[in-house]
Amino acid sequence: MAKPEPEATPAPETAAHPEPARDPLAKAPASTERTEEIAAHGEPSQPSEPSEPSEPAYGQIQGQDHDALTGARRTGTTKGRPPRRPKDPGGGLLMGRPFGVPVYVAPSWFLVAALITWVFGGQLDRVLPELGAARYLVSLFFAVAFYASVLVHELAHTVAALRFKLPVRRIQLQFFGGVSEIEKEAETPGREFVLAFVGPLLSLVLSGLFYLATLPVEPGTVPGVLLAGLMISNLIVAAFNLLPGLPLDGGRMLRAVVWKITGRAMSGTVAAAWVGRALAVSVLVGLPLLTQSETLGAAPENVGSMDTITDALLAAILAAIIWTGAGNSLRMARLREHLPELRARSLTRRAVPVETTTPLSEALRRANDVGARALVVVDADGEPLSLVREAAIVGVPEHRRPWVAVSGLAQDLTDGMRVSAELAGEDLLDVLRASPATEYLVVEDSGEIYGVLSAADVERAFVKAMARPS
Repeated sequence: MAKPEPEATPAPETAAHPEPARDPLAKAPASTERTEEIAAHGEPSQPSEPSEPSEPAYGQIQGQDHDALTGARRTGTTKGRPPRRPKDPGGGLLMGRPFGVPVYVAPSWFLVAALITWVFGGQLDRVLPELGAARYLVSLFFAVAFYASVLVHELAHTVAALRFKLPVRRIQLQFFGGVSEIEKEAETPGREFVLAFVGPLLSLVLSGLFYLATLPVEPGTVPGVLLAGLMISNLIVAAFNLLPGLPLDGGRMLRAVVWKITGRAMSGTVAAAWVGRALAVSVLVGLPLLTQSETLGAAPENVGSMDTITDALLAAILAAIIWTGAGNSLRMARLREHLPELRARSLTRRAVPVETTTPLSEALRRANDVGARALVVVDADGEPLSLVREAAIVGVPEHRRPWVAVSGLAQDLTDGMRVSAELAGEDLLDVLRASPATEYLVVEDSGEIYGVLSAADVERAFVKAMARPS
Protein backbone atom coordinates (compact mmCIF):
# COMPACT_ATOMS: atom_id res chain seq x y z
CA MET A 1 0.00 0.00 0.00
CA ALA A 2 2.98 2.28 -0.44
CA LYS A 3 2.13 5.66 -1.91
CA PRO A 4 4.11 8.68 -3.11
CA GLU A 5 5.26 11.15 -0.49
CA PRO A 6 2.92 14.11 0.15
CA GLU A 7 4.22 17.28 -1.43
CA ALA A 8 6.02 19.67 0.91
CA THR A 9 4.74 22.95 -0.52
CA PRO A 10 3.66 25.20 2.35
CA ALA A 11 0.12 26.51 2.30
CA PRO A 12 -1.22 29.82 3.58
CA GLU A 13 -2.13 29.59 7.22
CA THR A 14 -5.82 29.58 8.07
CA ALA A 15 -7.71 29.18 11.26
CA ALA A 16 -10.77 27.84 9.54
CA HIS A 17 -10.51 24.08 9.27
CA PRO A 18 -12.23 22.40 6.33
CA GLU A 19 -15.71 21.25 7.10
CA PRO A 20 -15.60 17.44 7.26
CA ALA A 21 -17.94 15.23 5.34
CA ARG A 22 -15.62 12.24 5.44
CA ASP A 23 -13.82 11.47 8.67
CA PRO A 24 -10.47 9.80 7.99
CA LEU A 25 -10.08 9.10 11.70
CA ALA A 26 -13.36 7.25 12.01
CA LYS A 27 -12.81 3.54 12.07
CA ALA A 28 -14.46 1.64 9.34
CA PRO A 29 -14.45 -2.03 9.65
CA ALA A 30 -13.13 -4.00 6.82
CA SER A 31 -16.35 -5.96 6.51
CA THR A 32 -18.70 -3.00 6.50
CA GLU A 33 -16.54 -0.50 4.64
CA ARG A 34 -18.11 2.78 5.71
CA THR A 35 -16.64 6.07 4.39
CA GLU A 36 -17.79 9.67 3.77
CA GLU A 37 -16.64 12.62 1.71
CA ILE A 38 -14.68 15.71 2.81
CA ALA A 39 -13.54 18.89 1.07
CA ALA A 40 -9.92 20.05 0.97
CA HIS A 41 -8.52 23.55 1.38
CA GLY A 42 -4.77 23.73 0.90
CA GLU A 43 -2.12 21.34 2.24
CA PRO A 44 0.17 21.29 5.27
CA SER A 45 3.71 22.59 5.23
CA GLN A 46 6.78 20.68 6.37
CA PRO A 47 8.25 21.55 9.75
CA SER A 48 11.69 22.13 8.35
CA GLU A 49 10.62 24.63 5.70
CA PRO A 50 10.04 28.28 6.55
CA SER A 51 7.02 30.10 5.20
CA GLU A 52 7.27 31.89 1.91
CA PRO A 53 7.52 35.69 2.11
CA SER A 54 4.07 36.05 0.56
CA GLU A 55 2.52 33.88 3.26
CA PRO A 56 0.66 35.72 6.02
CA ALA A 57 2.65 36.01 9.22
CA TYR A 58 1.79 33.45 11.89
CA GLY A 59 -0.84 34.88 14.20
CA GLN A 60 -2.08 37.40 11.62
CA ILE A 61 -4.75 35.13 10.26
CA GLN A 62 -8.50 35.33 10.05
CA GLY A 63 -11.25 32.80 10.01
CA GLN A 64 -13.78 30.93 12.09
CA ASP A 65 -13.02 28.73 15.07
CA HIS A 66 -13.94 25.28 13.84
CA ASP A 67 -12.81 22.25 15.81
CA ALA A 68 -10.48 20.09 13.77
CA LEU A 69 -11.32 16.67 12.46
CA THR A 70 -9.76 14.90 15.42
CA GLY A 71 -10.37 17.77 17.78
CA ALA A 72 -12.30 18.29 20.91
CA ARG A 73 -15.59 18.52 18.96
CA ARG A 74 -16.90 20.77 21.73
CA THR A 75 -17.09 17.84 24.14
CA GLY A 76 -13.72 16.10 23.74
CA THR A 77 -10.48 16.96 25.48
CA THR A 78 -10.71 19.09 28.57
CA LYS A 79 -7.80 21.05 29.92
CA GLY A 80 -5.46 18.90 31.95
CA ARG A 81 -7.59 15.77 31.63
CA PRO A 82 -7.48 13.09 28.92
CA PRO A 83 -10.75 12.44 27.08
CA ARG A 84 -12.89 9.44 27.75
CA ARG A 85 -13.61 7.16 24.84
CA PRO A 86 -17.03 5.57 24.55
CA LYS A 87 -17.09 2.14 26.17
CA ASP A 88 -19.24 0.53 23.51
CA PRO A 89 -19.70 1.19 19.80
CA GLY A 90 -23.47 0.82 20.16
CA GLY A 91 -25.75 -0.34 17.39
CA GLY A 92 -28.88 -1.62 19.07
CA LEU A 93 -29.69 -3.91 21.98
CA LEU A 94 -26.57 -5.44 23.57
CA MET A 95 -27.06 -9.19 23.86
CA GLY A 96 -23.68 -10.32 25.17
CA ARG A 97 -19.92 -10.38 24.65
CA PRO A 98 -18.77 -13.74 23.30
CA PHE A 99 -14.97 -13.76 23.00
CA GLY A 100 -15.03 -10.21 24.33
CA VAL A 101 -16.84 -8.86 21.25
CA PRO A 102 -20.16 -7.07 21.85
CA VAL A 103 -23.14 -8.52 19.99
CA TYR A 104 -25.97 -6.10 19.16
CA VAL A 105 -29.43 -6.66 17.77
CA ALA A 106 -30.38 -3.73 15.54
CA PRO A 107 -33.96 -2.37 15.69
CA SER A 108 -34.48 -3.57 12.12
CA TRP A 109 -34.17 -7.16 13.35
CA PHE A 110 -37.50 -6.93 15.13
CA LEU A 111 -39.12 -5.97 11.82
CA VAL A 112 -37.68 -8.96 9.99
CA ALA A 113 -38.49 -11.25 12.94
CA ALA A 114 -42.12 -10.16 12.70
CA LEU A 115 -42.03 -10.71 8.92
CA ILE A 116 -40.57 -14.22 9.30
CA THR A 117 -43.13 -15.03 11.99
CA TRP A 118 -45.97 -13.98 9.71
CA VAL A 119 -44.69 -15.72 6.56
CA PHE A 120 -43.60 -18.94 8.26
CA GLY A 121 -46.81 -18.97 10.27
CA GLY A 122 -48.80 -18.97 7.02
CA GLN A 123 -46.79 -21.95 5.78
CA LEU A 124 -47.35 -23.79 9.05
CA ASP A 125 -51.08 -23.27 8.68
CA ARG A 126 -50.97 -25.33 5.49
CA VAL A 127 -48.65 -28.02 6.91
CA LEU A 128 -49.94 -28.21 10.50
CA PRO A 129 -53.45 -26.68 10.52
CA GLU A 130 -54.19 -28.18 13.93
CA LEU A 131 -51.79 -25.70 15.57
CA GLY A 132 -54.20 -22.80 15.18
CA ALA A 133 -52.92 -19.52 16.58
CA ALA A 134 -50.04 -21.36 18.29
CA ARG A 135 -48.37 -21.55 14.89
CA TYR A 136 -47.15 -17.97 15.36
CA LEU A 137 -45.31 -18.94 18.54
CA VAL A 138 -43.62 -21.73 16.60
CA SER A 139 -42.81 -19.28 13.81
CA LEU A 140 -41.31 -16.82 16.30
CA PHE A 141 -39.14 -19.60 17.69
CA PHE A 142 -38.00 -20.35 14.14
CA ALA A 143 -37.07 -16.69 13.58
CA VAL A 144 -35.00 -16.60 16.77
CA ALA A 145 -33.33 -19.94 15.96
CA PHE A 146 -32.55 -18.80 12.43
CA TYR A 147 -30.82 -15.65 13.66
CA ALA A 148 -28.98 -17.72 16.25
CA SER A 149 -27.59 -19.62 13.25
CA VAL A 150 -26.65 -16.29 11.65
CA LEU A 151 -24.85 -15.37 14.87
CA VAL A 152 -22.85 -18.60 14.67
CA HIS A 153 -21.93 -17.65 11.09
CA GLU A 154 -20.67 -14.25 12.27
CA LEU A 155 -18.88 -15.72 15.27
CA ALA A 156 -16.91 -17.88 12.85
CA HIS A 157 -15.62 -14.72 11.17
CA THR A 158 -14.91 -13.18 14.56
CA VAL A 159 -12.95 -16.14 15.91
CA ALA A 160 -10.87 -16.28 12.72
CA ALA A 161 -10.20 -12.54 12.93
CA LEU A 162 -9.12 -12.76 16.56
CA ARG A 163 -6.94 -15.75 15.68
CA PHE A 164 -5.17 -13.51 13.12
CA LYS A 165 -4.94 -10.72 15.74
CA LEU A 166 -7.42 -8.50 13.89
CA PRO A 167 -9.58 -6.44 16.27
CA VAL A 168 -13.35 -6.88 15.95
CA ARG A 169 -15.42 -3.83 16.88
CA ARG A 170 -18.79 -5.55 17.18
CA ILE A 171 -21.21 -8.07 15.71
CA GLN A 172 -24.58 -6.71 14.67
CA LEU A 173 -27.68 -8.70 13.75
CA GLN A 174 -29.85 -6.65 11.43
CA PHE A 175 -32.52 -6.80 8.74
CA PHE A 176 -30.69 -8.97 6.21
CA GLY A 177 -28.55 -11.19 8.40
CA GLY A 178 -25.54 -10.03 10.37
CA VAL A 179 -22.17 -8.33 10.06
CA SER A 180 -18.86 -8.68 11.89
CA GLU A 181 -17.10 -5.31 11.95
CA ILE A 182 -13.42 -6.19 11.65
CA GLU A 183 -11.28 -3.10 12.06
CA LYS A 184 -8.14 -4.08 10.12
CA GLU A 185 -7.34 -5.78 6.84
CA ALA A 186 -5.96 -9.31 6.71
CA GLU A 187 -2.23 -9.15 6.03
CA THR A 188 -2.14 -11.86 3.37
CA PRO A 189 -4.54 -13.16 0.70
CA GLY A 190 -4.48 -16.56 2.37
CA ARG A 191 -5.76 -15.13 5.63
CA GLU A 192 -8.34 -13.06 3.77
CA PHE A 193 -9.62 -16.22 2.08
CA VAL A 194 -9.84 -18.14 5.37
CA LEU A 195 -11.48 -15.19 7.12
CA ALA A 196 -14.21 -15.05 4.46
CA PHE A 197 -14.70 -18.80 4.00
CA VAL A 198 -15.25 -19.81 7.64
CA GLY A 199 -18.67 -18.11 7.76
CA PRO A 200 -20.31 -20.04 4.90
CA LEU A 201 -18.49 -23.16 6.07
CA LEU A 202 -20.14 -22.94 9.49
CA SER A 203 -23.52 -22.36 7.84
CA LEU A 204 -23.00 -25.51 5.76
CA VAL A 205 -22.02 -27.43 8.88
CA LEU A 206 -25.14 -26.21 10.67
CA SER A 207 -27.26 -27.23 7.70
CA GLY A 208 -25.75 -30.70 7.85
CA LEU A 209 -26.34 -30.97 11.59
CA PHE A 210 -29.98 -29.94 11.22
CA TYR A 211 -30.35 -32.53 8.43
CA LEU A 212 -28.97 -35.26 10.70
CA ALA A 213 -31.35 -34.11 13.43
CA THR A 214 -34.35 -34.53 11.08
CA LEU A 215 -33.60 -38.21 10.42
CA PRO A 216 -35.04 -39.64 13.66
CA VAL A 217 -37.90 -37.09 13.73
CA GLU A 218 -41.29 -37.61 12.10
CA PRO A 219 -41.67 -35.13 9.18
CA GLY A 220 -45.23 -34.00 9.91
CA THR A 221 -44.51 -32.76 13.43
CA VAL A 222 -43.49 -29.37 14.81
CA PRO A 223 -39.86 -30.48 15.50
CA GLY A 224 -39.63 -32.00 12.04
CA VAL A 225 -40.85 -28.83 10.32
CA LEU A 226 -38.59 -26.59 12.42
CA LEU A 227 -35.47 -28.70 11.82
CA ALA A 228 -36.19 -28.93 8.09
CA GLY A 229 -36.71 -25.15 7.91
CA LEU A 230 -33.44 -24.46 9.74
CA MET A 231 -31.61 -26.92 7.49
CA ILE A 232 -32.87 -25.21 4.33
CA SER A 233 -32.37 -21.66 5.64
CA ASN A 234 -28.75 -22.30 6.63
CA LEU A 235 -28.12 -23.90 3.25
CA ILE A 236 -29.52 -20.77 1.56
CA VAL A 237 -27.37 -18.52 3.78
CA ALA A 238 -24.24 -20.48 2.85
CA ALA A 239 -25.05 -20.51 -0.88
CA PHE A 240 -25.93 -16.80 -0.98
CA ASN A 241 -22.77 -15.79 0.87
CA LEU A 242 -20.62 -17.87 -1.47
CA LEU A 243 -21.70 -15.81 -4.49
CA PRO A 244 -18.47 -14.26 -5.86
CA GLY A 245 -19.11 -10.56 -5.39
CA LEU A 246 -18.45 -8.00 -2.68
CA PRO A 247 -19.67 -7.41 -0.03
CA LEU A 248 -20.54 -11.12 0.27
CA ASP A 249 -18.10 -13.65 1.68
CA GLY A 250 -17.68 -15.15 -1.77
CA GLY A 251 -16.63 -11.73 -3.02
CA ARG A 252 -13.94 -11.54 -0.36
CA MET A 253 -12.77 -15.00 -1.38
CA LEU A 254 -12.59 -13.83 -5.00
CA ARG A 255 -10.71 -10.75 -3.83
CA ALA A 256 -8.19 -12.97 -2.05
CA VAL A 257 -7.66 -15.09 -5.17
CA VAL A 258 -7.10 -12.07 -7.43
CA TRP A 259 -4.87 -10.51 -4.76
CA LYS A 260 -2.77 -13.68 -4.71
CA ILE A 261 -2.48 -13.78 -8.51
CA THR A 262 -1.72 -10.09 -9.06
CA GLY A 263 0.10 -9.33 -5.83
CA ARG A 264 -2.10 -6.24 -5.27
CA ALA A 265 -4.97 -6.15 -2.78
CA MET A 266 -6.52 -3.22 -4.65
CA SER A 267 -6.76 -5.27 -7.86
CA GLY A 268 -8.65 -7.96 -5.97
CA THR A 269 -11.02 -5.41 -4.49
CA VAL A 270 -11.75 -3.82 -7.86
CA ALA A 271 -12.45 -7.18 -9.49
CA ALA A 272 -14.67 -8.45 -6.67
CA ALA A 273 -16.52 -5.14 -6.37
CA TRP A 274 -17.43 -5.03 -10.06
CA VAL A 275 -18.53 -8.65 -9.94
CA GLY A 276 -20.65 -7.64 -6.95
CA ARG A 277 -22.27 -4.85 -8.95
CA ALA A 278 -23.00 -7.26 -11.80
CA LEU A 279 -24.47 -9.63 -9.23
CA ALA A 280 -26.70 -6.82 -7.92
CA VAL A 281 -28.09 -6.20 -11.39
CA SER A 282 -28.62 -9.94 -11.87
CA VAL A 283 -30.57 -10.16 -8.61
CA LEU A 284 -32.67 -7.12 -9.48
CA VAL A 285 -33.68 -8.51 -12.87
CA GLY A 286 -33.34 -12.24 -12.45
CA LEU A 287 -34.90 -12.97 -9.06
CA PRO A 288 -38.46 -11.81 -9.96
CA LEU A 289 -38.24 -13.62 -13.32
CA LEU A 290 -36.97 -16.78 -11.65
CA THR A 291 -39.62 -16.86 -8.94
CA GLN A 292 -42.41 -16.28 -11.49
CA SER A 293 -41.07 -18.82 -13.94
CA GLU A 294 -43.35 -21.78 -14.62
CA THR A 295 -40.30 -24.00 -14.20
CA LEU A 296 -40.54 -23.20 -10.46
CA GLY A 297 -44.20 -24.03 -10.37
CA ALA A 298 -45.66 -20.54 -10.60
CA ALA A 299 -49.06 -20.46 -12.22
CA PRO A 300 -49.58 -17.95 -15.06
CA GLU A 301 -52.54 -16.41 -13.24
CA ASN A 302 -50.27 -15.47 -10.31
CA VAL A 303 -48.17 -13.15 -12.47
CA GLY A 304 -48.91 -9.60 -11.40
CA SER A 305 -50.25 -10.77 -8.02
CA MET A 306 -49.10 -9.57 -4.60
CA ASP A 307 -46.46 -12.34 -4.60
CA THR A 308 -44.94 -10.81 -7.75
CA ILE A 309 -44.78 -7.39 -6.14
CA THR A 310 -43.24 -8.88 -2.99
CA ASP A 311 -40.60 -10.72 -5.04
CA ALA A 312 -39.73 -7.55 -6.96
CA LEU A 313 -39.44 -5.54 -3.74
CA LEU A 314 -37.23 -8.18 -2.14
CA ALA A 315 -35.03 -8.27 -5.24
CA ALA A 316 -34.71 -4.48 -5.24
CA ILE A 317 -33.67 -4.42 -1.56
CA LEU A 318 -31.12 -7.20 -2.03
CA ALA A 319 -29.72 -5.56 -5.16
CA ALA A 320 -29.39 -2.21 -3.39
CA ILE A 321 -27.57 -3.80 -0.45
CA ILE A 322 -25.13 -5.62 -2.72
CA TRP A 323 -24.53 -2.61 -5.00
CA THR A 324 -23.97 -0.25 -2.06
CA GLY A 325 -21.71 -2.73 -0.29
CA ALA A 326 -19.59 -3.19 -3.41
CA GLY A 327 -19.18 0.56 -3.80
CA ASN A 328 -18.27 0.98 -0.13
CA SER A 329 -15.69 -1.77 -0.50
CA LEU A 330 -14.05 0.13 -3.35
CA ARG A 331 -13.99 3.39 -1.41
CA MET A 332 -12.64 1.77 1.73
CA ALA A 333 -9.90 -0.04 -0.18
CA ARG A 334 -8.88 3.23 -1.76
CA LEU A 335 -8.72 4.85 1.66
CA ARG A 336 -6.48 2.09 3.04
CA GLU A 337 -4.24 2.25 -0.01
CA HIS A 338 -3.56 5.95 0.63
CA LEU A 339 -3.25 5.77 4.42
CA PRO A 340 0.55 5.25 4.38
CA GLU A 341 0.88 8.75 2.91
CA LEU A 342 -0.15 10.23 6.26
CA ARG A 343 3.14 10.57 8.15
CA ALA A 344 3.50 12.52 11.36
CA ARG A 345 7.01 13.64 10.46
CA SER A 346 6.05 15.14 7.12
CA LEU A 347 2.84 16.76 8.39
CA THR A 348 4.29 18.36 11.50
CA ARG A 349 4.59 22.12 11.73
CA ARG A 350 7.81 23.70 12.92
CA ALA A 351 7.37 24.99 16.47
CA VAL A 352 9.00 27.63 18.69
CA PRO A 353 9.38 26.97 22.44
CA VAL A 354 8.29 29.90 24.63
CA GLU A 355 8.01 30.32 28.40
CA THR A 356 4.68 30.76 30.14
CA THR A 357 5.04 34.52 30.74
CA THR A 358 6.03 35.35 27.16
CA PRO A 359 3.63 37.90 25.60
CA LEU A 360 1.73 36.59 22.62
CA SER A 361 3.09 39.31 20.33
CA GLU A 362 6.68 38.39 21.22
CA ALA A 363 5.99 34.67 20.73
CA LEU A 364 4.49 35.32 17.31
CA ARG A 365 7.46 37.52 16.37
CA ARG A 366 9.88 34.70 17.23
CA ALA A 367 7.81 32.21 15.27
CA ASN A 368 7.66 34.42 12.19
CA ASP A 369 11.40 35.13 12.33
CA VAL A 370 12.25 31.44 11.95
CA GLY A 371 9.30 30.46 9.75
CA ALA A 372 7.61 28.42 12.47
CA ARG A 373 3.86 27.94 12.58
CA ALA A 374 3.26 26.66 16.12
CA LEU A 375 4.01 27.60 19.74
CA VAL A 376 4.98 25.20 22.52
CA VAL A 377 4.93 26.50 26.09
CA VAL A 378 7.89 25.12 28.09
CA ASP A 379 9.16 25.48 31.66
CA ALA A 380 12.52 26.88 32.72
CA ASP A 381 14.20 23.55 31.90
CA GLY A 382 12.73 23.42 28.39
CA GLU A 383 10.19 20.70 29.21
CA PRO A 384 6.93 21.14 27.21
CA LEU A 385 3.93 22.05 29.32
CA SER A 386 1.19 23.00 26.86
CA LEU A 387 0.34 23.96 23.29
CA VAL A 388 -1.03 27.31 22.18
CA ARG A 389 -4.17 26.67 20.18
CA GLU A 390 -4.22 28.30 16.79
CA ALA A 391 -7.91 29.19 17.17
CA ALA A 392 -7.18 30.91 20.49
CA ILE A 393 -4.59 33.14 18.82
CA VAL A 394 -7.09 34.21 16.18
CA GLY A 395 -9.49 35.29 18.90
CA VAL A 396 -7.05 37.83 20.37
CA PRO A 397 -7.08 41.24 18.64
CA GLU A 398 -3.66 42.35 17.47
CA HIS A 399 -3.58 45.44 19.70
CA ARG A 400 -4.05 43.26 22.82
CA ARG A 401 -1.40 40.66 22.02
CA PRO A 402 1.47 42.46 23.84
CA TRP A 403 -0.53 42.18 27.11
CA VAL A 404 -1.68 38.55 26.74
CA ALA A 405 0.64 35.81 27.99
CA VAL A 406 0.83 32.63 25.93
CA SER A 407 -0.02 30.54 29.01
CA GLY A 408 -3.53 31.97 28.96
CA LEU A 409 -4.13 30.60 25.45
CA ALA A 410 -2.50 27.20 25.93
CA GLN A 411 -3.97 23.76 26.35
CA ASP A 412 -2.24 21.52 28.87
CA LEU A 413 -0.52 18.49 27.41
CA THR A 414 -1.89 15.06 28.21
CA ASP A 415 -0.15 11.78 27.52
CA GLY A 416 -2.37 11.22 24.49
CA MET A 417 -1.32 14.54 22.98
CA ARG A 418 2.31 13.42 22.64
CA VAL A 419 2.79 11.80 19.25
CA SER A 420 5.88 10.02 17.97
CA ALA A 421 7.37 11.50 14.81
CA GLU A 422 7.71 7.96 13.44
CA LEU A 423 3.97 7.26 13.36
CA ALA A 424 2.29 6.91 9.97
CA GLY A 425 -0.87 5.62 8.33
CA GLU A 426 -3.43 3.79 10.41
CA ASP A 427 -1.16 3.75 13.48
CA LEU A 428 -1.10 7.56 13.41
CA LEU A 429 -4.88 7.78 13.02
CA ASP A 430 -5.39 5.33 15.88
CA VAL A 431 -3.32 7.52 18.21
CA LEU A 432 -5.13 10.70 17.18
CA ARG A 433 -8.49 9.02 17.47
CA ALA A 434 -7.73 7.82 21.00
CA SER A 435 -7.10 11.39 22.24
CA PRO A 436 -9.14 13.94 20.28
CA ALA A 437 -7.49 17.38 20.13
CA THR A 438 -6.83 20.15 17.64
CA GLU A 439 -3.03 20.09 18.04
CA TYR A 440 -0.54 17.46 19.15
CA LEU A 441 3.08 17.69 20.32
CA VAL A 442 5.30 15.59 18.03
CA VAL A 443 8.44 14.26 19.69
CA GLU A 444 11.44 12.19 18.62
CA ASP A 445 12.09 8.82 20.22
CA SER A 446 14.62 10.59 22.43
CA GLY A 447 11.89 12.88 23.76
CA GLU A 448 13.16 15.94 21.89
CA ILE A 449 10.47 18.30 20.56
CA TYR A 450 10.04 17.90 16.80
CA GLY A 451 7.06 20.19 16.27
CA VAL A 452 3.27 20.45 16.45
CA LEU A 453 0.83 18.38 14.42
CA SER A 454 -2.48 20.06 13.58
CA ALA A 455 -5.52 17.86 13.07
CA ALA A 456 -6.53 20.21 10.25
CA ASP A 457 -3.27 19.40 8.43
CA VAL A 458 -3.97 15.68 8.75
CA GLU A 459 -7.42 16.28 7.31
CA ARG A 460 -6.08 18.23 4.33
CA ALA A 461 -3.40 15.64 3.63
CA PHE A 462 -6.00 12.91 3.75
CA VAL A 463 -8.20 14.70 1.24
CA LYS A 464 -5.28 15.29 -1.10
CA ALA A 465 -4.24 11.64 -0.91
CA MET A 466 -7.79 10.46 -1.59
CA ALA A 467 -7.97 12.75 -4.65
CA ARG A 468 -5.09 10.93 -6.31
CA PRO A 469 -5.98 8.00 -8.58
CA SER A 470 -5.28 4.55 -7.21
